[in-house]
Amino acid sequence: MREVTLEELLSAGAHFGHQVTRANPKARDFVYEAREGVQIIDLAKTKEGLDEAIDFVKSQARAGKTILVVGTKRQARDVVLKSLENLKDKNVLYITNHWVGGLLTNFSEVSKNIRKFHDLTAKLASEEEKANYTKKEIGLWEKERQRLESLYGGVTSMTKLPDLLYIIDSHLEDLAVKEGRSMGVPMVAIVDTNADPNEVDYPIPANDDAVGSIELITSFILGTWGENFRKESEEKEEPKVAEGKKENPAKKVETKTKKETKKKVAKKKSAKN
Repeated sequence: MREVTLEELLSAGAHFGHQVTRANPKARDFVYEAREGVQIIDLAKTKEGLDEAIDFVKSQARAGKTILVVGTKRQARDVVLKSLENLKDKNVLYITNHWVGGLLTNFSEVSKNIRKFHDLTAKLASEEEKANYTKKEIGLWEKERQRLESLYGGVTSMTKLPDLLYIIDSHLEDLAVKEGRSMGVPMVAIVDTNADPNEVDYPIPANDDAVGSIELITSFILGTWGENFRKESEEKEEPKVAEGKKENPAKKVETKTKKETKKKVAKKKSAKN
């Protein structure tokens, strides 16, 4: 994955922070200046944060880990869903509607609802099963299945805690951040000037309201994941030798010795003649 440029970040509007009156004092380290009451983010710090986050994401993807993407704000939903189109079967989970409290801190209970979703889906797909119930009962199943899908749609394949979180707007998704910290799950997040960058492991100081800024940063994070997922384990795999064609090392040495002996004999004969 190529590196992001300062020009790209500038064009995406990643440098626009929040109003000074809404600023978090802990975010002042990546503020360049204030113009007309609006804070301007130092894009050199944005690039630095993004590069560090990408290095971490790359290592996790190559190790075959699982990432949970959290982007419930209106500007982020479509960006996230579009970015996930090419990431099927690459251990990517997502939340775009609403963060369910306890998703990480009380996963044992949440997993029961996920199992219930799968059970209802299986029942509704079975004509034999539905034949034993009334239309009203089947309608209630479908209603409950839809409710569970709206809550857990992007995490229905989740069987354990994710290995890292990618969060769009750490201030808005404060519950996800708190649960991630509580459970020791590493976090990469877009952090605007109204948020505390110390709450996440890999903060990316940038505008978290502009679609262009969200789209650019998300494309680099998830693009890196897609390009590197399990790549390291694939590189470590040794090429398979066809059965019956595997060379015996001892035989190789023996052949080499015979060739050298033949050369010496031929040389002696030539000297005698």
